Amino acid sequence: MDITIHYAFLPHTDPDAALTFYRDTLGFEIRNDVGYDGMRWITVGPPNQPGTSIVLHPPAADPGITDDERRTILELIAKGSYTAITLATKDLDGVFHRLQASGADVVQEPTEQPYGVRDCAFRDPTGNLIRINELR
Repeated sequence: MDITIHYAFLPHTDPDAALTFYRDTLGFEIRNDVGYDGMRWITVGPPNQPGTSIVLHPPAADPGITDDERRTILELIAKGSYTAITLATKDLDGVFHRLQASGADVVQEPTEQPYGVRDCAFRDPTGNLIRINELR
């Protein structure tokens, strides 16, 4: 089978802050920016991977969820425990320093993990956990 990852979805609670973080701090390009009914979906991705994107979406926009479920989702996002994504780079230290200098919320400095991965972790402006692995 020939299957690829096309989209991954991460919620945002402030579209402008999310856009600034993913575009200006991570260097992703904007692929789409769509507004509907007071909400905004922003699609971004690495310039060298045009077929792989992250859709930054309004949390709990699904009309099928209850107000209680929506509140729970927003509470989990605020705690930083709702969702995560793992990225990868050959220059982990350089990316770490760039993110740290931008004021991004550092969760973990570059660390050699016992399971054979060297990585670091941040939270985006919404609170989503972003792990960055070093490619070797």
